Amino acid sequence: MLFSANVYAQQGTAQAADTKPAITAEQRAKSDEDSDKKAEEWVTSLALNNKTKEAEVKSLIATHLKTIRDWNNDHPATTVPAGINPATGNMLSTLDRQIIAISAMPKTIHETLMTGLRKNLTELQVEAILDKYTIGKVAFTLNGYKSIVPDLTPVEEKVILDNLKKAREQAIDYKNMTQISAIFEIYKTKNEQYLNTHGRNWHDMFKAYTDAVKAKKAAAKAAAEGKPAQ
Repeated sequence: MLFSANVYAQQGTAQAADTKPAITAEQRAKSDEDSDKKAEEWVTSLALNNKTKEAEVKSLIATHLKTIRDWNNDHPATTVPAGINPATGNMLSTLDRQIIAISAMPKTIHETLMTGLRKNLTELQVEAILDKYTIGKVAFTLNGYKSIVPDLTPVEEKVILDNLKKAREQAIDYKNMTQISAIFEIYKTKNEQYLNTHGRNWHDMFKAYTDAVKAKKAAAKAAAEGKPAQ
């Protein structure tokens, strides 16, 4: 569990100048080009047929990608003091410290992107952009829940999906898939806690699922080798 982001990040701010990773002018130019290309591809996929909206949304996305990159580069894990997570007693990992540092980013950065997107796009189009950024993790993760809990009720699915959508929007402020996956883990834990407190046993369901997967793989291997299934 990650917490106290503002406190830790503020304590580390004074160290930032000495610890931030260097980025050359050539690397920045290449990164800017990549951000512009992503923005172009994502907006093109929406087929807006409106040059003004296309230009504004491209600018919003590219600016956000570059801002996230710069914040990451200027606030590495080393800007957050090493210590323990009081909720678990475990030492903060490098990833924990990265998430804490990034989460201290001004909220206006996120709000500027989301307000701009919603001004120019429908909610479904906004979701499509968020899915591009997070590489479809909402649908992928939801399908995983459906496989593990085959009799998932409509109410359970709605709660799970709502949490995954919250994860997706929060995750767009992080730079890479390792960080994005860490944000999704927060909300996956919430989903599992919800199931456990509403008549399910997540541990047992997950074990049954993994056992079935292993058995299926073993049977397929045995069949390929011409051996009888165990």
